[in-house]
Amino acid sequence: MPAIESTRAATRWTTRIVPIVLAVAVAFATYVVVARVCLRYLLRSLKQHGAAIAILVLYFVFLLLMIVTYARTLYNANFNPGVVPLGPRAVDRRRVGRGKRTNQSFGPYGAHDIEGRAYEAAPDNDPDSPGLESFYSRDAFVCETDGRPKWCSECCNWKQDRVHHSREIGRCVYRMDHYCPWAGGLIDENSFKFFVQFTTYTAVYCAVVLGATAYALRRQVEHGASPDPYLLATIVIAAFFGLFSFLMTVTSMRYIFLNMTNVDILTFHQKVYQLAVRVPRGTRSDRFGVIVYPLTNPKVSPGEKKKGVSSLNPKGHVAEVQTDVLPATSRDDLATRTFAILETMPGENPWDLGPWRNWQSVMGTNPIDWVLPIRHSPCTNHDNLESLYRMDRMLEQLRSRYSLPAGPPSDESTIIEMRGLRSQ
Repeated sequence: MPAIESTRAATRWTTRIVPIVLAVAVAFATYVVVARVCLRYLLRSLKQHGAAIAILVLYFVFLLLMIVTYARTLYNANFNPGVVPLGPRAVDRRRVGRGKRTNQSFGPYGAHDIEGRAYEAAPDNDPDSPGLESFYSRDAFVCETDGRPKWCSECCNWKQDRVHHSREIGRCVYRMDHYCPWAGGLIDENSFKFFVQFTTYTAVYCAVVLGATAYALRRQVEHGASPDPYLLATIVIAAFFGLFSFLMTVTSMRYIFLNMTNVDILTFHQKVYQLAVRVPRGTRSDRFGVIVYPLTNPKVSPGEKKKGVSSLNPKGHVAEVQTDVLPATSRDDLATRTFAILETMPGENPWDLGPWRNWQSVMGTNPIDWVLPIRHSPCTNHDNLESLYRMDRMLEQLRSRYSLPAGPPSDESTIIEMRGLRSQ
């Protein structure tokens, strides 16, 4: 897969230069710690073999861990980001755009002819719009007030939960955190775990460098020798990168335990989520709206398709089904799913599973995965039938708050009805 780079030239050049700067800084620190501190000063001058060996072991252990985690982060941020495939209309639009650039014809007024470019701001109103089935096949998803998923006008597709459009690369990204110039790409669900490991090991590595050089400098001063300028320069560099990586680690750890990202935290206290939560077929209430999937043709009124439904009374309790309600007699009716459009309170995080489960969703359940960059985060597995990212705690609260039955509706009644149809 080709690298997915920023659309901005300045950012692209920055991300190409930063790894070189980091490599030079590490090479310089290696020369100072190994050659000047351990070999030349501790071993030859002071004959402190134990201290020199301890420093060398710690130095190379954390140097190796830092390099491996950085390589893992660099690869996933550039070559394996969690980008969402473009919608058909966006693919066509980009193909046309490339053709226009080739022919140097963007319209009657040249490359800045904005009106001459195709732009799809409105959602796809086709009831059979590609991608909708991936939403209503689950029990809950983030939606707009009308019950449909959020729409990205740039990528021309329906946005899954926690998907955000990145202006840096011009694509929608799963669980996007931020664009990192140090890693040269996007930090998202595929790279966030490795990024946290990288910043952690970098902070520890810098602490080892800082401790070794500071110890050697102190001994030089005690023996009346002039301070080594290489040690002073290394202390400044290690302090700068160490403080920066330590703050990044603390911030990232906070996000892990809250199950949030940089994008989520920006509007956390005021954010209100609309969630489409699956409820028993026929549920109605004046406390919330409902939507039935698959969507029907707007030309066909819902009353022509079904003659009766169950409802909720004003207090939110399920009312008895009217005696004149006829059972569904078509396979299409039995295949429908009803979703209640429920609102969270401001500041509620639908994906907060508690600190321990939040940690496991990002770092994994095995302690080996916590320290080694082997496997991706468990949250990258989207096979859960309840929701794209687990939010069972929030769903339980919402069902209780709106007096809905606990848990998703059972399909047992549907199976019985389907068996009845087969026997007819």
